[in-house]
Amino acid sequence: MTKQVEQLEQVTIRFAGDSGDGMQLAGGRFTSETALVGNDLSTLPDFPAEIRAPAGSLPGVSGFQLHFADHDILTPGDAPDVLVAMNPAALKTNLRDLPKGGTLIVNRDAFTDRNLDKAGYATSPLEDGSLDEFHLHEVPLTTLTLEALKDVEVTKREAERSKNMFALGLMSWLYHRPTETTIAYLERKFASKPAIAEANVKAFKAGWAYGETSEDFVVSYEVAPAQLPPGTYRNITGNQALGMGLIAASVKSGLPLFLGAYPITPASEILENLSRHKRFGVRTFQAEDEIAAVGAALGASFGGALGVCTSSGPGVVLKGETVGLAVTLELPLLILDIQRAGPSTGMPTKPEQADLLMVLFGRNAESPVPVVAAATPGGCFDAALEAARIALKYRTPVYLLSDAYLANGSEPWLLPDAAALPEIPVEFATKPNRDGEFLPYVRDPETLAREWAIPGTPGLEHRIGGLEKQDETGNVSYDPDNHDHMVRLRAQKVAGIAADIPELEVDDPDGASLLVLGWGGTYGPITAAVRRVRKEGKKVAQAHLTHLNPFPRNTGEVLRSYDRVLVPEMNLGQLSKLVRADFLVDAVGYNRVRGVPLRASELAEAIEAML
Repeated sequence: MTKQVEQLEQVTIRFAGDSGDGMQLAGGRFTSETALVGNDLSTLPDFPAEIRAPAGSLPGVSGFQLHFADHDILTPGDAPDVLVAMNPAALKTNLRDLPKGGTLIVNRDAFTDRNLDKAGYATSPLEDGSLDEFHLHEVPLTTLTLEALKDVEVTKREAERSKNMFALGLMSWLYHRPTETTIAYLERKFASKPAIAEANVKAFKAGWAYGETSEDFVVSYEVAPAQLPPGTYRNITGNQALGMGLIAASVKSGLPLFLGAYPITPASEILENLSRHKRFGVRTFQAEDEIAAVGAALGASFGGALGVCTSSGPGVVLKGETVGLAVTLELPLLILDIQRAGPSTGMPTKPEQADLLMVLFGRNAESPVPVVAAATPGGCFDAALEAARIALKYRTPVYLLSDAYLANGSEPWLLPDAAALPEIPVEFATKPNRDGEFLPYVRDPETLAREWAIPGTPGLEHRIGGLEKQDETGNVSYDPDNHDHMVRLRAQKVAGIAADIPELEVDDPDGASLLVLGWGGTYGPITAAVRRVRKEGKKVAQAHLTHLNPFPRNTGEVLRSYDRVLVPEMNLGQLSKLVRADFLVDAVGYNRVRGVPLRASELAEAIEAML
């Protein structure tokens, strides 16, 4: 039968099932094919926090959401247009996000009495009329997969596990995604197990054929390629971009990269990625705990390397004492905080941006530290370069903030010209600097950074340690006036970085009276919301902070030029507090701590309410 093809501008799809159902693999492959088509895209993988939740249970549901379009987009979508639910638990967990009239594809075979009971259903939603407001497609995914693989030499369990590829094949047909590269990927991935490779490929093709021949699907959809700037693109996650940015900083500074890390969600992928790049001189060290990881990184900096450690909120807490030591030693150190929902263990796989006040003030005494925040998955590359530049130039620890949304989400990334990336000049002390003697705390008059002397350099022996240093000599000092002087010098050094960073840019084409100020991973939802409001003819300005300590030098001037300031955050108002305290501006917070990214539609409503 000839089937109708409908053109769409954008679509949001969510795959959901057990953590063992392969939803991340299916979503990742659909994303890769979508990137090859040329659509702009944004993804949001959603992992269960439980390592081995019981099959079919609500805590064990894994999801993958993909938003793709024929134009520039900034978020993985507020809500799915299509929900693929592999079992009752996946349906119950995700159905509340599917708008009325949305498309719902379920694996009918999974709706057994036992699975319904695990998900908390008293009756089957496929039979009680509760799904009547959706476009429901009941597909016997398991049965059809087993039938397609009856001649393949795999066990029944192995055949059933291929049902995610059947679902992927069906969705690939429905949205005109190419198939060749997925088939090649499966053959390559399972090359050592030919029967498994054959089963996955056959299931994928069977899913495509089902969409082509089934009377249940009479319309398929096309989304035209987006008009993106010319160049070579790759799909990239925030954690991948951070790793590449650190390698680029290592190359551009001429310093070996050392990463000390203890595995923690959602930062572990950075350690895993960097461990593959020894050819760039990268050294990775999986420490026994968080304190050892940061201690090793600081030791590497003392030895002349680019010392980096990665963690999330619970681990960053433990690193505070060593960061304070780095403040006193005045050595470069990068601390990457991939934020997650807390406090304590909290929700390990869910995003939040509630560590801002901790990285600013979570140490004893006066210990100011620069803070840089990434705004997009691809932007994590630039944030890593900038954080490294500041740390190396000013001899200071620097916090780089990302979050679980940026870390795991992906987008098309225009590959930069490596040769065009700015150099990060680093000079080590090589000779005495005062009357034939080496004084380690003699400072550069412009940056106030002290000299960096590699251990073992003849004639440059000097003390290090946590006790207060005498100005210039570095000797231990308990003199009250010297302590006051050194505290103020360290603070002045960090404050002076404001002269070396870009001014805060404001997007205000119409002369608005309301400014929406954001930081970090809220950039996409804020920008999408601002676009919606402007599309309705209303005026609103937007600014987004990359540098959170020190603030850009024109921040106060910008904030005071607007009648009202709205600050959306995935916390209870941490940037709002800073803005009100530092600039005496009556900023209003828009605060959500739900463990999911802000929704552009809800934020647009808040902006309109203020207007």
